[in-house]
Amino acid sequence: MKKNNLTVVLATRNEEINIGRCLESVKSISDEIIVVDENSTDKTREIAKEYGAEVFLEPHHDIFHITKQKALEKATGDWVLQLDADEEVTPDLAREIKEVIDMSNDDIKKRFDFDIREMYHFKKHQRLIEARDGKIGQETGEVVAFFIPRLNIFLGRPLRYGGVYPDGVIRLVKNGKARFPQKSVHEQIQIDGEVSWLFNDLKHYDSPTMKRYLARFNRYTDLKAREFISKRVPKNALFVILYSLFYPLYTFVNIYFRHKGLLDGSQGFLWAFFSSMHFPVAYYKYITNGNK
Repeated sequence: MKKNNLTVVLATRNEEINIGRCLESVKSISDEIIVVDENSTDKTREIAKEYGAEVFLEPHHDIFHITKQKALEKATGDWVLQLDADEEVTPDLAREIKEVIDMSNDDIKKRFDFDIREMYHFKKHQRLIEARDGKIGQETGEVVAFFIPRLNIFLGRPLRYGGVYPDGVIRLVKNGKARFPQKSVHEQIQIDGEVSWLFNDLKHYDSPTMKRYLARFNRYTDLKAREFISKRVPKNALFVILYSLFYPLYTFVNIYFRHKGLLDGSQGFLWAFFSSMHFPVAYYKYITNGNK
């Protein structure tokens, strides 16, 4: 039986702290590594080349998915593993990826029969994602993409509660069957076929320090404020109350109490608090700068 090739693709910008760990985790399973770099000013490109990556330069885009799409298009393997530089493939996940890309479509569909508990847990999470982003994939009879359960490591601690885990992300796709719409930072990748799940974790070193987290917080609230501009969100007392009080309070209670974020200790509290603060900060940026 012919073995399928795997291309690993990354879009990067100043990731010298992370990219070595990421590429080290996939060097044993990748047949090709593609890095599209947004003119990093650190050693990101040099480190990538040390791992045999083919590196391409790209101007910086506010919507990072533009660069991710360009990386996806350069892949030549049968299957593509799309990663962020701050992610790490665990050894168990690496073995699972190599196994699944060589399976027949029928065998892929039978995988969940062996672990009903995981199927229920992951499918429940997928329904929540689809409630937010819309239907994912198409019923074609062929599985062409996989969600991977992502374990977010926040300030040195894995977050397993607060609704954060399994944080399913589509990372493994059949070449030519996936694309990024490139319209929003939070958009879901589009899949031309059916989607299944892998069982093993992808580690995500989301924010090793509070300084790094706040930088990401600032960037994402900037982008959200721009979305408010395009959607012409009203600027009145009712919406001030909604974004300053109702949405933050609902989000905090949902994460910290309903989804048991308190079991993640102080990191769980901080995650719930700053997640709730996305709303007032983004809305304040919008009403103060939206006309500029």
